[in-house]
Amino acid sequence: MAEEEAGTGIFRCVEKLGVDVGHARAFAFCDGPGSVLGIRTVAMALRTWVVLAPRPVFAYHSLAAVAESLGRDDLTIVADARRELWHAFVRGGQLRRVPLRALSGPLAMPENFRHWSALPPGVRLVPYSLATLWPRIAEADIFRATDAPDAFLHEEPSYATWTPQIHRPPNAP
Repeated sequence: MAEEEAGTGIFRCVEKLGVDVGHARAFAFCDGPGSVLGIRTVAMALRTWVVLAPRPVFAYHSLAAVAESLGRDDLTIVADARRELWHAFVRGGQLRRVPLRALSGPLAMPENFRHWSALPPGVRLVPYSLATLWPRIAEADIFRATDAPDAFLHEEPSYATWTPQIHRPPNAP
């Protein structure tokens, strides 16, 4: 985990690990939920490295990794999705975005994940460290091959369209 901004953090972490990216035969990539800037920065680096030397990239969701590592089918892993919504993942399921009132049963959230809303009642914080998680998830069915690493979106963004007009005062001809 890097404490610095995403634009340099990924490269500093790779350097600190002593990894020669040119020798990597594949990449595992967390597409979120998480810092969108950080995720997109890493996605850009991966796309560049894959252009320089083609190799597979496998994406996974951070909440799926936590759910799989804990191995509990009754536990919902959550993260703040902003605007009073929560990302929610149950082992073996799909990542969903739901309002607080839709969360039920035992809940857990990765520690150090930011939240803007009050935590759901009874949520338990659990460790999120890939060094610890990886041995428990490396063979799990949570990885998807991707040709275009990017941040996970629940749906594609929609943008308002408008017709440009010259501003005129009211009742002008």
